[in-house]
Amino acid sequence: MSSLLEVSGVSVSFDGFKAINNLTFQIAESEMRAVIGPNGAGKTTFMDIITGKTRPDSGQVIWGEKSQSLLSLTESQIAQAGIGRKFQRPTVFEDQSVADNLMLALKKARGPLAVLRFRPSRADRTKVADLAEQIGLAAALHRKSGELSHGQKQWLEIGMLLAQEPRLLLVDEPAAGMTPAEREHTTELLVEAAKSRAVVVVEHDMDFVRRLGCKVTVLHEGSVLAEGSLDHVTGDEKVIEVYLGR
Repeated sequence: MSSLLEVSGVSVSFDGFKAINNLTFQIAESEMRAVIGPNGAGKTTFMDIITGKTRPDSGQVIWGEKSQSLLSLTESQIAQAGIGRKFQRPTVFEDQSVADNLMLALKKARGPLAVLRFRPSRADRTKVADLAEQIGLAAALHRKSGELSHGQKQWLEIGMLLAQEPRLLLVDEPAAGMTPAEREHTTELLVEAAKSRAVVVVEHDMDFVRRLGCKVTVLHEGSVLAEGSLDHVTGDEKVIEVYLGR
């Protein structure tokens, strides 16, 4: 199985502190992966490097069939290349309806004139309705996003990312602050999304990671400490020592 994304030998330091230390990571198309590790393990910096927010001091980040280097691209070019990122706190347009939020996110030409001239087609409306159905917000299409629960806002933001048709979705702690029912729906949403794209979930909640039923990468001090099934990594002595035993 060929890699969609390949990170190799990547290191980055901040004021002498090595946040990422010779990190190597690969993910294939349509693969779900959970990334876990103690605070300060480099999980956020890892995502910052992939999305172009942070430039590494050394190493390579290679993307897609054409083996394109992401290190030469800007953040917006990386997003256009097909990498979407969801941060921990949902960022939706609170005064706009769910439908409007999804419509704004659709994969379209993004120039100022294109945005001004944009008139939704029937296909656009159908796409928005399908996305709302997929994320469990079909009944809330015309509600203002600010009225949604925390979990529903998270789903809306995942929907807005899916609207851009990314090939890789990076999701930061999606289960935080959710009710059990919301977490269950979030699991289903991400598992479904991973059938047609790669999904990387950074998470602390082991029950949530177990539900995802995927390969797990454990980061520690900026590099990969262990990799494999959740049972495999949680049984690893080094992982227990640095992460689970505390």
